[in-house]
Amino acid sequence: MPSLHLPARPRAGVYTRICSPRSEPLRHIELGMLSIQDPAEEWHTETGEREMVIDVFSGKCTVRIEGPGGNAHFPEIGIRPTVFAGKPTLVYVPRESRVELFADQTPLTAAVAFAPAREVHPTAYVHPEETVVKSVGHGNWRRTVITGVGENVRADRLMVGETVNPSGHWSSYPPHKHDAPSESEEPMEEVYLFRVDPPGGFGIQRVYTPPDDPEPFDEAVVVQDGDAVVLPRGYHPVVGAPGYRLFYLWVLAGESRRYGAWSDDPRHAWVKGKRA
Repeated sequence: MPSLHLPARPRAGVYTRICSPRSEPLRHIELGMLSIQDPAEEWHTETGEREMVIDVFSGKCTVRIEGPGGNAHFPEIGIRPTVFAGKPTLVYVPRESRVELFADQTPLTAAVAFAPAREVHPTAYVHPEETVVKSVGHGNWRRTVITGVGENVRADRLMVGETVNPSGHWSSYPPHKHDAPSESEEPMEEVYLFRVDPPGGFGIQRVYTPPDDPEPFDEAVVVQDGDAVVLPRGYHPVVGAPGYRLFYLWVLAGESRRYGAWSDDPRHAWVKGKRA
């Protein structure tokens, strides 16, 4: 298997593709970044047979949508200066839609996730106060998980959210996976996109399969600000270096959507019963 680690890519115009099924071991997810430095720049796209989620990282923008999910105009959305300074603003766009995005406050950065969609669902705007925020774990594996597009938004495949690790903390812990159809798991691939505060820091991501996997692998990589990691299958814990907060956008997609449909590595699940 090729490396799952995707180092940060330089800006390639308004939209920079990070990963897609054309170049990574993915079936559904394309992820890219919007970066608008000049108010005169705009972004126009058509979703075609894919649904899309926009997650505003920083700045403000206006989004106009025309399509079977309903025409919409969302002016001056986005409230935070960085991903470490508040909850996200998101827009869900169904398939067969035309999208226009204009920056109201620059620099504007936003993540854009796509996945094939079989049905048309309503266009949706998710205000920061409509996201679902939870403190997960305890001790040095406590983190904040923010679900932006989950059960609160009708969609075909995509689920999108954010996780923020305090300095030196672990997340996606105990290690969990979601790649095998079972009562506890819903097969879903995933992509993490990282930010680090201060940006000179780093984290470590491990991706590994169970011992009985017919095609085993075990990869550990250093992730820095702007890097991404593709998670087609396997357990995938992550830790931030002491002194640095670690943020990652997570994008999930599968044949169906069920947040929390994963199973923990049984060798490490015992930590859930131990209070540090």
